[in-house]
Amino acid sequence: MLYKVPRLYRGGILFVGMFARPVLRDRLSAAEGVQVYAIVESGGKQYRVEPGAILALERIPGEVGSRVALDRVLLVADGGAVKVGHPTVSGARVVSEILAQIRGVKIDVFKFKKRKKYRKKTGHRQELTRVRIAEIVA
Repeated sequence: MLYKVPRLYRGGILFVGMFARPVLRDRLSAAEGVQVYAIVESGGKQYRVEPGAILALERIPGEVGSRVALDRVLLVADGGAVKVGHPTVSGARVVSEILAQIRGVKIDVFKFKKRKKYRKKTGHRQELTRVRIAEIVA
């Protein structure tokens, strides 16, 4: 008897049950030509970026409209050629444009100690920078 298995997306492959299928987005980009992407580290997190992608990073100082270079590039893939850094790829950088300085959703922090009448509720909103990836220089 076959059971329904949740769908998992891992690196361009859609796993449904025991069968793997390429995702349509990756098929289209492979048909268009060479796919360029990089893995960058910013704010202690790693992001997979492509030219034209928009993402929110930890706060980066700068004005809206200015360009920022992300120098901690861990991997660069240009079609079939993949360069892996140890720990970073030398000479590689990702140029991005700052779209907005925003704040994330509010997170409630609630502390208490049982039987001691101690209750403390505070909140936190992370400061973020929304950027558009302009180009990947390898």
